[in-house]
This record gives sequence, C-alpha cells and structure tokens, in this order.
Amino acid sequence: MTIEIIQSESDFFKLKNEWNAHLTKSASHVPFLRHEYLTSWWTTLGGGEWEKGELLILTSRDQTNILRGIAPFFIENQRILFLGSHQISDYLDLIASADTLPGFINEIFGFLKSAESPAWQVLDLFNLQEDSPTIPLLHKAVESNDWIIKEEVLQPAPYLRLPGSWEDYRNHLDDRYRHEIERKYRRAENYFLPVNWYIVEDEGQLDQELESFLELMAHNPEKASFLTGKMINQIKSSAREAFLAGWLQLAFLTVGDIKAAGYLNFDYDGKIWVYNSGINPMFENISPGWVLLSKIIQWSIEAGRTELDFMRGDEPYKYNFGGIDKHVLRIQVSQK
Repeated sequence: MTIEIIQSESDFFKLKNEWNAHLTKSASHVPFLRHEYLTSWWTTLGGGEWEKGELLILTSRDQTNILRGIAPFFIENQRILFLGSHQISDYLDLIASADTLPGFINEIFGFLKSAESPAWQVLDLFNLQEDSPTIPLLHKAVESNDWIIKEEVLQPAPYLRLPGSWEDYRNHLDDRYRHEIERKYRRAENYFLPVNWYIVEDEGQLDQELESFLELMAHNPEKASFLTGKMINQIKSSAREAFLAGWLQLAFLTVGDIKAAGYLNFDYDGKIWVYNSGINPMFENISPGWVLLSKIIQWSIEAGRTELDFMRGDEPYKYNFGGIDKHVLRIQVSQK
C-alpha cells in the first residue's frame, strides 16, 4: 500500500463515489464519515467552528490502485484533526476495513515521521466510539514509535437495540418510564385538536421544512445562540445532501396545522441516528417531543431498523426511553 496526500478541495470532491463505497467496508461505518457530509462540513468549517484549516487527507492504495484506507484529516495550528471535529459530528474515525486498519495506521505513523509530513505537534482525534478498533491499534503504534498517547472519555452516547415489535420494546422498559410514555401518548391522542406526524418525503418542500425545523430549534435559547448564520448554512447543506443520498429522516409532529415538534435524524445503515430536535413551547402540555420520539421508535421497529442511536449527551429522556450508555473518546498522540 502507498500513501497519497490530498490537500486540494477538487481532489477531495472527486473521491465521492470511491469514498462512499469504501466506507461500507469500514470497521467504523457512521453517517458522519460519508463523503457528502464531510465535504459539506468542510465548506463551512463546521458551521464556523474553525476559522481556518488545511486539508490533509491521507489515502492508501494497494498495487492495483484499489483504495484500502482513508484518514480524513485536516491541520490547523499544527494540530492534526479529523474532518468533522468536533462539536457537530458525533462519531468520527479512520475509514478502513478491520483487516487493513493495522497496516494503514502504521502507514499513517510512517508518514507523520517523514519529511513529507507538515510540521505538527499533536494528532488530536475527537469522538471515537469506545469500541472502535482504531483505539487499541493507536496505542500499539504509539508504543512502537516511543511517542506519547493520552486517552480521555468525552461523553456518553446512549443507544437502543430495537426488538422485533413495539410491544416487546414497551415490555422491556422500566415500569415507571413505560407508564409515563403511555400517559403522554394518551394525552396527545385525546387532545382537542388532531395530533399527527409525518416524515418529509417531498424534495420540493425540503427547504421550507428545514426552515420550520430551525424555527422549532430556535425556541430553545441555548440552541438559538448555536444557530449562527454559518451554522444554519451547515445544517441546511448537510441535511439536503443526506436527503438527496436517501438517508435523511426529518420528522414532525403536528397539532392541527401547527408544527409542535421536529426531529432531524439520519436513517442510515439499518439504524436511526437521532441528531437534533426542536419543540414548540405552545404545546408543552402534551409533551410533543416525547410523543414524536415514541412514534419514531415504533416506526423504526416496524421498518426493521435494528438500533436507535441517541448519540452524544446524557439528557434524561434518552434513559427514560431505555437508552444504554456507550461513550465517545478523544485520543491525543504527540512526539516526545
């Protein structure tokens, strides 16, 4: 295998089909590593999270020019980071199959020691899932190179394994949480206005539906401050790209003809990845967020999805719905 350095946007953009095909074979296969997501992220530098940066994507190919590994890096102020770092991309990693990953990591370290590598002080890798095979392989590679490695647990990221039926899901919930979900569900069903929900399917309505979703998000003061102009552009761009690629799930709960809650999720690789949400405080009395999430979980089970990933954060509702903790880590590698 040989390392190729990709530093131009045009070369990055040209890799789309090959990149996504290779991702399906990767030990880490998450939506935040899709080419369309990361190119969207790069055009806004994470919605303004970074002021500047330079691409430093490393690819490895075999003797027949078949792609064997992708290190989706960029460099900023002598820090080498994953594209997507780090606030708005819940899970990040190297892109390589389990059998090629050890050799690929050794190649990356060989590059970092070579004259071809730009000057760097730390390889700073955010949001690796705790079960990523990249983590122990990084530790092993660091030992071989007599460098320094630091590992830090960042956040929990609860998830649900989805059973075969809605009834099975309900029966596995803690009694108090099951009763609470059922109570909120009945309250919505008996509301004096009709309560319905839908998933956006019409591309012609997507822009307006995204505007509506952002308005719901902005009812929360913390989210409102997060929604800068650049961040709004980032969310719209990444959502549109996901929709066109067939893995956006934008869902709304309506009360009468008013949107009461929305979820922007990814329906990807047989799982639902819960990315963001918004609530209209006018309807807090019927807990629209809980009701919509209940409907999404029921839909996911009936559609044969195997898992619902709440992703980063320890918000109580995730555990009320049966979330089981896993964690995301940060790995920092530096030379002595």
